[in-house]
Amino acid sequence: MKMKLLGRTGVQVSQLCFGTMSFGGDADEEESGRMYAACRDKGINFFDCADGYTRGAAEKILGKLMAGERDDLVITSKCAVPMGDDVNARGGNRRHILKAVEDSLQRLGTDRLDVLFMHRWDANTPLEETLRALEKLVADGKVLYLGASNYAAWQVATGLGISARMGWPRFDVIQPMYSLVKRQVEAEILPLARAENLGVITYSPVGGGLLSGKYNAGNRPDVGRIANNPEYTKRYREDWVYDVAEQFTDFAKAQGVHPVSLAVAWVAANEDVTCPIIGARSLEQLLPSLDAAETAMPADLRAEITALSRTPAPATDRLEELG
Repeated sequence: MKMKLLGRTGVQVSQLCFGTMSFGGDADEEESGRMYAACRDKGINFFDCADGYTRGAAEKILGKLMAGERDDLVITSKCAVPMGDDVNARGGNRRHILKAVEDSLQRLGTDRLDVLFMHRWDANTPLEETLRALEKLVADGKVLYLGASNYAAWQVATGLGISARMGWPRFDVIQPMYSLVKRQVEAEILPLARAENLGVITYSPVGGGLLSGKYNAGNRPDVGRIANNPEYTKRYREDWVYDVAEQFTDFAKAQGVHPVSLAVAWVAANEDVTCPIIGARSLEQLLPSLDAAETAMPADLRAEITALSRTPAPATDRLEELG
């Protein structure tokens, strides 16, 4: 497994990151353990988690699994999403952030998070309030590096400006969505990351399973995340993404490569991406994603695959600049 620098942090992480969203939900503790072991055997040292993943169960399971090798791993978690029915058990305010991190540390059985992501933008809380809380966590040694997940480019850029002005720790890592059917990050988020030397770990490289080979223009299974999760149903509701899925699956078959391996490798080959986050409900489902580490993706092959999808408009909407 190749190692890559995580932005300007100096920390080296594996070229694939494993996302633990299924732990304690789609994957029980035993299956979670099998997937964790397979990742470690493959050389993965980077594990992404969140307090909102199965309301803390994912952190508890990951904490048990990593207990004997914590110092060999780079561990992330997130906060901001609702963690209970109380109106204040959420958000980017100092009150919630400080409590959420203490709870995450306890569930994970560790004294620090290598990266803490703000999981979502909080329009009700001034960003200065959020960043001041994060500065305290870094000063206390409970968080080493800061990140933003699901933030727009302007939101990340605003945060960077505030941190620079106040002399506070800045966002060093971002976590956006990115796949062959979700390429909006190419317009502004990835250029910002390149300019500011941010680490980029992207999620949903297989498009919620859309690029797994199970979907095409005439076949939309009634079981699976896209069918059963309202967020994913809305996310992948446009007809054109199923056309892309069909073309991509046919292309992968012609190449003799599992479509999941090819989809993950396509994301990983973007020079602005540090590593894609892979995940699965079972070890069997995970294996093709792990194989992406050995899936060749030369520039000409990536260009062929890219041509199957829609290129997002440039940030200025000057389409003539696309060439």
